[in-house]
Amino acid sequence: MGEMSPVGAVRVRRVYEAPEPDDGARVLVDRLWPRGLSKADAQLTEWCKDVAPSVELRRWYGHQEERFARFAERYREELAQEGAQQALERLRALADEGPLTLLTATKDVPSSHAAVLAEVLQEDF
Repeated sequence: MGEMSPVGAVRVRRVYEAPEPDDGARVLVDRLWPRGLSKADAQLTEWCKDVAPSVELRRWYGHQEERFARFAERYREELAQEGAQQALERLRALADEGPLTLLTATKDVPSSHAAVLAEVLQEDF
């Protein structure tokens, strides 16, 4: 028995890793398409750019570990805005149907926007 229930289960993986059978819906949550990755290899359910952090926020953060807490806070504020709300609803609907895997190109998955996004989605369950 896995510890995550299939409904509302949200995980985060690098988009460059091979797809796994239990990924469920595979959604790229980056604003930019990952370098060197073909659409066929990505095997995406969809590409949800509207939940990605703003370009300004992403540049400010620059994956500096000491800025992560503040980044997460500011990113949550962006997610509360109207443009992101629709995209969040779409991701919630996918999570309602079964496992949801958020995909990002970043190397540092635990300190990524995708990790924050997974937390936000799981708070609703």
